[in-house]
Amino acid sequence: MSRGGGKGLSLKDKLDGNELDLSLCDLNEVPVRELAALPKATILDLSCNNLISLPSDFCSLLHLVKLDLSKNRLQQLPLDFGRLVNLQHLDLLNNRLVTLPVSFAQLKNLKWLDLKDNPLDPVLAKVAGDCLDEKQCKQAAVKVLQHMKAIQSEQDRQRQRKLQAEREMEKKREAEQRAKEAQEREARKREKAEEKERRRREYDAQKAAKQEMEKKTKKETVQTRKPASGSRPPQPPRHKHSWSRSVLRVLLFALLCILCTLAACKLTELQRQPLCVSVNTLYEDVLAALQNHKTLQNMLQQNSQQ
Repeated sequence: MSRGGGKGLSLKDKLDGNELDLSLCDLNEVPVRELAALPKATILDLSCNNLISLPSDFCSLLHLVKLDLSKNRLQQLPLDFGRLVNLQHLDLLNNRLVTLPVSFAQLKNLKWLDLKDNPLDPVLAKVAGDCLDEKQCKQAAVKVLQHMKAIQSEQDRQRQRKLQAEREMEKKREAEQRAKEAQEREARKREKAEEKERRRREYDAQKAAKQEMEKKTKKETVQTRKPASGSRPPQPPRHKHSWSRSVLRVLLFALLCILCTLAACKLTELQRQPLCVSVNTLYEDVLAALQNHKTLQNMLQQNSQQ
């Protein structure tokens, strides 16, 4: 077995019953894989080596009952060191440990513990004591376990308080978000109601203006049809005189045609035409008849005197 990793000589050659002695081998790392292949080695001695740390998979060696890590240079133990639940005897003498992992509290079967000659935290050092004899080392195991359980409980309480605070904060954020959403809904509803009211007022105003315009137009129409005060009496309806006017127009037109015909037959070359001869003859006969009538004669004389 080489001094660096312990992979040269088989570990079975060092196994004596259930005890495996790897002390004074100048080890820099622990051969975890080889140790895991020896579940019978419940007692493991790794003292007096150059171990600075333990690999995380070291905690998979659940078969260990007694572990000697004294006189190394360990600065800390793996965080899940508490997985070694079957461990009863633990020697950590003369290392460089300051604290222990919180999982240390899970070593419920631990009966013996030595933490002397480590730069421990003052509180932990006071709890561990001196471990100068068997009794003190057993008391150290009990007291350190209680101390680590208290630390674990306090951390659990802190974790619970933190989780509770986070839940409350989350609930508060959710409540604030709901309140904000409710305010936004109310604002939108209020804006919608205001817009609806504005449109209703505009509609009412347009309707009123339209009605006012209709009233004004109706009033102007009535005033236009109504005769002004003090004016002349209303003229009789035009339809009563329409027929007489039409007859008068026809007579005037006929008279005008006759006069034109007489003028044409008297003054133009057409007077020799048969039609004009008949017209001239008829005119002379009518004129002679009118002159023979006494009444008409008197009227003609009065007109001539005037």
